[in-house]
Amino acid sequence: MSLTTLEQLEPDEATSEAEARTAVPVKDGIEVGPRLRLRSARLDDRYALLGAVAGALAIAILLFGWIAPLSGFVGFVVVAFLCFIGIYALLVSTTSDGREVIDRVMTVVLASAGVILGTALIFVVAYALVRGFPALLHLNFFFQDMEFAGPLDGLDVGGVAHAIVGTLIQIGIALAISIPLGIVTALFLNEVGGRFARFVRTVVDAMTALPSIVAGLFIYSAVILVFTHQRSGFAAALAITVMMLPIIVRASDVVLRLVAGSLREASYALGASKWRTVWQVVLPTARSGLVTAVILGTARGIGETSPVLLTSGVTSVMNTNPFEGPMISLPLQVFDFVRSPEPNIIARGFGAAAVLLLLVLALFAIARVIGGRGPGDLSPRQQRAARAASERDVERMDAAAARRLAASAEPLEEPQ
Repeated sequence: MSLTTLEQLEPDEATSEAEARTAVPVKDGIEVGPRLRLRSARLDDRYALLGAVAGALAIAILLFGWIAPLSGFVGFVVVAFLCFIGIYALLVSTTSDGREVIDRVMTVVLASAGVILGTALIFVVAYALVRGFPALLHLNFFFQDMEFAGPLDGLDVGGVAHAIVGTLIQIGIALAISIPLGIVTALFLNEVGGRFARFVRTVVDAMTALPSIVAGLFIYSAVILVFTHQRSGFAAALAITVMMLPIIVRASDVVLRLVAGSLREASYALGASKWRTVWQVVLPTARSGLVTAVILGTARGIGETSPVLLTSGVTSVMNTNPFEGPMISLPLQVFDFVRSPEPNIIARGFGAAAVLLLLVLALFAIARVIGGRGPGDLSPRQQRAARAASERDVERMDAAAARRLAASAEPLEEPQ
């Protein structure tokens, strides 16, 4: 019922109509059952897990210790895991039907895959930190370069500051090129389409499997040999861009496909243009997914060594000019350090690898903070701006209503 119709009603009728439209159901006296814990495990399932673990370890120890001539830690783990799956399925089948047995076994297999992946990741990070810990203890490792450090000098001389700066400059240039180009290409594939869009999508899919050494060779032959005639940080950034761009385009394409078509249709129905719909509806809705696409591309580019080896060159001094002279990065510095037979140089190499891991983690955290919020999840500043805009709208509508009321109250002038 419109506002004009409500104003025409009698006071009692308008009050009853408003009460009918804003009635809230009464929940008193309604019995609410206990909340189910979907992620909890039953007691018999816990006993089945413990029994399967104990039985698998016992069988593996017997096979590797007394019965069969088996050896090796990896083989022990594989045999124990297979025995664990078999024993667990047998124990669950004693109290459940076949469908529940399959569900429980697949749950354990998927959980084990997550544990294995997490363990491998922790092992890689911990191994780099432990091997590079002697170098990480010295502050000069983060603020000095290798200009005055020789292979026999101690860890209190020299560092990887030049490699850290080179990595940040190269990945910054690569992101400045690949982010707008990749997102615009993904928007073209989704919002424009056509035969050429299908061709571009095919090329992008093929480039995702491009070997990194091919990207380095392409930039070396097309840029260094033809234009610059020297290795530089900019050439390395271009090679990294070639590796990052297909990942960003492909991931952004998938994310933009997930934006509901009804949102676009609603925007068009309100009179918005295609550009305004893309800018204010499609991109904000897919913001968190686009950030994930950028993170995937950054992870691919920041750890590349082969294209950087061919395009940036190796140097032991600080160089902040990406267009002049060689500029080393952290992956290339790690590759250069670990080839040395000297223990201190190897420790510097593992320390540089640990710094690279921490740098990637910091960049990912910053990216998540900047764009990790979902659609409609406003920051405190945006919430304050939205409240201020709402208050201005209320004031404008009240002023307009007051003007209409004043105009209707004025007596009509009789014609002369």
